[in-house]
Amino acid sequence: MPNEALNSGLSPEPDTGLPQTQDAPARRLSGSVPAVRRPSLPVPRQSYFVLRETPCPYLPGRQERKLVTELPPGDTALYSELSRAGFRRSHRFAYRPACRSCEACMPVRVPVAGFRPSRSQKRIARRNDDLVLANRPARADAEQYDLFVAYLQARHGDGEMASMSYADYRSMVEDTVLATRLVELRDAQRRLRAACLVDWLEDGPSAVYSFFDPAEPDRSLGTEVILRLIGETERRGLPYVYLGYWISESPKMAYKARFVPMEGLGAQGWQVLETPAR
Repeated sequence: MPNEALNSGLSPEPDTGLPQTQDAPARRLSGSVPAVRRPSLPVPRQSYFVLRETPCPYLPGRQERKLVTELPPGDTALYSELSRAGFRRSHRFAYRPACRSCEACMPVRVPVAGFRPSRSQKRIARRNDDLVLANRPARADAEQYDLFVAYLQARHGDGEMASMSYADYRSMVEDTVLATRLVELRDAQRRLRAACLVDWLEDGPSAVYSFFDPAEPDRSLGTEVILRLIGETERRGLPYVYLGYWISESPKMAYKARFVPMEGLGAQGWQVLETPAR
């Protein structure tokens, strides 16, 4: 989610299907009749808002709209629940699509217990066997930012994130209220080759954003990052790796379908998807 997306003005909408956060005030009747007191009810924890529509960054000619809520500090349980309901995080907000006439964005996750790497993925893992994984605090530095900029210029030069300053990048990494970490992959010379900003939830990691060295395409570092996340999740005894949204019509997201089995969240809940052959 672009960093500036949540600055576009929030407008509450009553038809979101989510609970309101305040009881309706007692209504005083005319004359001397006292106001009717409503029973005291628990106040739901969250307020939900809908952002204004903006052009969809993935499907040309379509408009996107997001449902958002601000996350309370340190409430991993709440965000884990929201993640299972299809939400993602950007800074201190959780969001999910609420588009008027499109349901192309599907939340997806990899069930770790059933995952078996393909022959291609096994080759990628062997090719990157020299890279060492480090699970670091979510703190930005100049080395990360240089790699981040190189990645954006090579892969997403026409996107909204391409103009992000160091301050923008630092905000993306550090402006969190959750158990957020930076998973780094470094070579034998300790050079940073890939990184992934990760929220560790009750049932596994949620990959917020990953970037890697575009000068080494033979390594397939984007795939390697996810393979390492799957391995780390299995090591911790957690069941899922959340990969965000998958749009079957978007070539930019085709790589997600190569991790099989993959579950998607639809009207019937989380179900294993029929994805193209790897």
